Amino acid sequence: MNSRFPSRRRALLCGLLALGATPWASAQSWPSKPVTVIVPFPAGGGTDAFARPLSAMLTKQLGRQVIIDNKGGAGGTLGAGLAARAAPDGYTFFMGAVHHAIAPAVYPKLDYNLQTDFIPVALVSRVPQVIVINPGKVPVTNLREFVAYAKANPGKLNYGSAGNGTSHHLAGELFKLQTKTFITHIPYRGAGPALQDLIAGQVDVMFDGLGSSATHIKGGRIKALAVAADKPAPGFPNVPTSVEGGVPTYQVATWYGLWAPKGTPKDLVDRMTAEVTKALNSPELKEQWTNLGSETPTLTGSAFGDFVGAEIKRWSEVVKVSGAKLD
Repeated sequence: MNSRFPSRRRALLCGLLALGATPWASAQSWPSKPVTVIVPFPAGGGTDAFARPLSAMLTKQLGRQVIIDNKGGAGGTLGAGLAARAAPDGYTFFMGAVHHAIAPAVYPKLDYNLQTDFIPVALVSRVPQVIVINPGKVPVTNLREFVAYAKANPGKLNYGSAGNGTSHHLAGELFKLQTKTFITHIPYRGAGPALQDLIAGQVDVMFDGLGSSATHIKGGRIKALAVAADKPAPGFPNVPTSVEGGVPTYQVATWYGLWAPKGTPKDLVDRMTAEVTKALNSPELKEQWTNLGSETPTLTGSAFGDFVGAEIKRWSEVVKVSGAKLD
């Protein structure tokens, strides 16, 4: 009888050692299949502008395909809910934005919590909002003229946004509040569709994240009146600031970040964090980020989580001051 105990102890010891080795083994073998990044907006918006180059670089680094899965709707909250419920196995990540720090203040019944249902991985980019117009529809050449025109024509202008409760929406309402103008809000299912209607002349203006407007500004399809900042954006030295345009208090930025679903093993989160940091510091992405008006951020892990918490609080205050409501 007693002779059986050593073998049992050996079996138990081997089992414990195997359990202890599992995280290390999973980190070393990950990824063994394609990785999906859920982007909660239609293709062509600001999130896509950064998510797709990043996914291409991660694909190159990891040797496995990193796939962008666009799940638009409800101001980005639909895709966020899907990501929160995804299997926490290291094969699904979520590329969210400042919109998701705003959402708790304007959507009272979200089916996820950004701070408790996700693990913060890294801040991916941060760009100023930019006021862009369809030059064929709005007869102005600079921000001062735009404010004067909007005041002289209350309700004549409209602005498109990526949806209710997004940074585009809040940036527009804040602009109206600070300039004492009235411009009609038209929400879309993402910045991409809104931009297409701006280019086509269906809407007059957007308070967009510079990342999604950048290529259209450089291509002359839309005109940038000002960036909502006190200094020029990287790669756009000739676009005036809101300070230069006579609205010095109007300073708004949009940002994009990466999260993992709650429960994702720490070793896999750490591995993805390292890979994202490596990708962002590559010469290729540094150049692309500059072309999109963004600096290269350095916030990862808990520091990024603290930043998100502060943003949720700040945007809640902006919602209260602006009186923004769901249309």
